[in-house]
Amino acid sequence: MTESPTGPPAGDVLGRVLSAEHAAVFAYGVIGGKTSGALLRRAMAGFDAHRARRDQLRALITQRGGTPAEPGPTYRLPFEVRKPADAVRLAVLVEQRMITAYLELAAEPDPALRRIAALTAQECATRAYGWQPKIGDPFPGMGRDGADFDAAIPTQEAESAAADSSAETDPPTPSGP
Repeated sequence: MTESPTGPPAGDVLGRVLSAEHAAVFAYGVIGGKTSGALLRRAMAGFDAHRARRDQLRALITQRGGTPAEPGPTYRLPFEVRKPADAVRLAVLVEQRMITAYLELAAEPDPALRRIAALTAQECATRAYGWQPKIGDPFPGMGRDGADFDAAIPTQEAESAAADSSAETDPPTPSGP
């Protein structure tokens, strides 16, 4: 495994994403145990999707000369899952956290890994929305109404001043032949 120019070897990132997939498979087992009917079918589909991605990551790590980590015997859930509503809440949280895990993989220089990361993050976002079809805060840390977000709207004069100052400090770019 080679060191990427911006961070740890790709195998380290793959290992972290694999660990996240192991946890997702575990969580979906719990989710399926607390649901029935359409929710159970949705849980089974999520379980199968994460199991397939886990297997894909294991194969990638092996192909790159690494040894994939085995799953833990159990995982600590962020809250107790007692009823179907808790299972839905856990499923949304799992998918959101998986998106975060795949975002790290998307930063890898290998285009194949970036493609896997982008497609999987999209799948996770789709599953999260399927479990809870609502859009959260528009930006993390910014409330719904934007009251806690204070940004000045640039005026034309401010934009002109910024353009003038960058022209003075930016090095000239070479022109073509």
